[in-house]
Amino acid sequence: MNHEEENELFARLEAELKGGPTGRADRPIESADPTRTVIVDGPESDRSGLWERIRRARRRAIIPAWARSRTELLAAARWLAGYSGHVTGYHAVRSPVYAVRLALRSPAGLAKFVGSVGRWLSDAEGGPVRAAAVRAENAHEYLRLSQQRDARVRARALLFVVGSVAGIGSAMALWVLAPTWLTVAAGAAITFALGWHGAPADAPLIHRAVERPRADKLTSDMVLRALGSLGISAINQAQAKGRDGLAFVAPITRDGPGWRAEGDLPFGVTAVDVIDRRERLASGLRRPLGCVWPEGVPEEHTGRLVLWVGDQDMSKAKQPAWPLAKTGQVNLFKPVAWATDQRGRWVDLTLMYIAGIIGAIPRMGKTFLLRLLLLIAALDPRAELHTFDLKGTGDLDPVGDRVSYRHRAGDDEDDIAYILADLREVRAEMRRRTKVIRNLPRDLCPESKVTSELADKKELGLHPIVIGVDECQVLFEHPKHGAEFEEICTDLVKRGPATGIVLLLATQRPDAKSLPTGISANASARFCLKVMSQIENDMILGTSAYKRGVRATMFAWADKGIAYFLGEGADARIVRAVFIDAVMADRVALRARALRVLAGTLAGHAAGEAAEPETGPGYDLLADILAVMPAAEPKLWNETVVGRLAVLRPDVYAEWGPEQLTAALKPFGVSTGQVWGKVDDRDRKGANRRGIKRADITTVIAQRDGNRDAA
Repeated sequence: MNHEEENELFARLEAELKGGPTGRADRPIESADPTRTVIVDGPESDRSGLWERIRRARRRAIIPAWARSRTELLAAARWLAGYSGHVTGYHAVRSPVYAVRLALRSPAGLAKFVGSVGRWLSDAEGGPVRAAAVRAENAHEYLRLSQQRDARVRARALLFVVGSVAGIGSAMALWVLAPTWLTVAAGAAITFALGWHGAPADAPLIHRAVERPRADKLTSDMVLRALGSLGISAINQAQAKGRDGLAFVAPITRDGPGWRAEGDLPFGVTAVDVIDRRERLASGLRRPLGCVWPEGVPEEHTGRLVLWVGDQDMSKAKQPAWPLAKTGQVNLFKPVAWATDQRGRWVDLTLMYIAGIIGAIPRMGKTFLLRLLLLIAALDPRAELHTFDLKGTGDLDPVGDRVSYRHRAGDDEDDIAYILADLREVRAEMRRRTKVIRNLPRDLCPESKVTSELADKKELGLHPIVIGVDECQVLFEHPKHGAEFEEICTDLVKRGPATGIVLLLATQRPDAKSLPTGISANASARFCLKVMSQIENDMILGTSAYKRGVRATMFAWADKGIAYFLGEGADARIVRAVFIDAVMADRVALRARALRVLAGTLAGHAAGEAAEPETGPGYDLLADILAVMPAAEPKLWNETVVGRLAVLRPDVYAEWGPEQLTAALKPFGVSTGQVWGKVDDRDRKGANRRGIKRADITTVIAQRDGNRDAA
């Protein structure tokens, strides 16, 4: 037998073992010889071993998630206690009504009881059997049944007489010997028992203490029906062929205040396809939009769908009390609860070592979220706050007036100058901190960044600095200082977190102009409330977030305070920020102020100090470059320019390198490239290195001055 014959025989045997030509192992490929069958899959290709199946299996939790969480366990216990108390109180209040109903029904109950006893004494239940014997003309059987009936009647009559005598005797003894309350209680019990016995079947004595929940249990039929209503052809085709539109991989279970279903969609359908149709999915489930939250599971595959359906709309469900609302202090180096997820579980955030951006369309809770984060920072008495409200409505005043070191509300030119001077000071402080950290012993600063222990050492001056800017696009779009604002903030976003400086920026117009790419690309904490398009979505949540199914465009207008949160080492998740109104914000800020007074850290604007940041000319990078780059030298290497700038302003440029000059010129639209030059006059060969052209600098200055005159 040659090799081709062996293949053909093997394929035939495989087909017979699998019950026909539908098995994978006998699937042929095209060949020049039509009689030849080549095996595509090996004999064990679709049958993995037991060990392999066990290894790939996903283990279910031994203890449910709600039982492992102390918060959820306490919440469940509180719910059970509240439910039991409600039911008890409900029926206790209505107990007089129940007593009257039972008393009115007791005569009917007595009649039913007497009738039942009479039928029992006369052996009425045996009557149909005896009648059947008569109809069958079976005399022998009838005589046997009659004798049995007579014996039963005599025995039951005896029992009835004995029981009646014992009952009457007990009643007389109770009447004569027992206290009055016991007699009344016994009479009431007998009356109520007769009333219960006499209750008609269609008229219940009591009613339910709770109404049936509006949200029924989520079932597989409901899920499949909803998926079939989405208009996805692959799902519809699967259902038309008798297959499910979702292959469930786990039972539908209770998950917090809702139900969780997980399964694999048909081949070619992704979780994003379902997320895009969230409104239609909610319609198919007959639930409010805020109750239905489909999510993907990218760590499995793009076709894995997790559907969580809540009992209540997320925007209307009652949130648990914020732990810091009335008491408590914060350590910014440790996680702090600030929001809840769809299941009502707390979501934590560590404010240190991050730079955060917040984006949303107007009136969706962007400013309230920024204020919440600043309040959290304020509850750490070591933190130095710089708060700038460029909308000018005073939303940040509770924090600014109570605890902030620097604070401004408005976008007038003097406000812009104040903010610019402060940010210059902060960047100078960042440079000072880098030197302090560099000179610290390794055992005190092993990771070359500020720690909570270092922040406690006042002599080092490494306390946390938190800067919050609302409507930050006003700074970056400023015709005169926009480029410098971008340069400083980009530097703070990149180098600030390690030195204990946190920058939080909020904008209602998240595009490349109002939120520069250098900032959005380096932000490590992202908060995206409702936005209108993919561009704004990806500006906040990162490139390709929209394609991955992370879409803040799906939020409804009623979803105020609900956002996608990307940070804290986790994938993007939907959260609902704690709602803190102006009154509560003022109370929390007063507590934060008291902590500062006690710690001796209240300073600056909140302490009533009149001193303001230096609003002098600072430095003009472009003008400084022209000063060290005469017309006789139209092109210079970056390293040459940086060396001359360090001589011109050592306090500003002493630590600059060629790469930093390139980054600083980028916001102005000045690009660097290969420039021919020489090290000195003795260098005869020369070389190409990265540098700048003087003409580019003069062009940008002319455009800037023209815009300034126009303004």
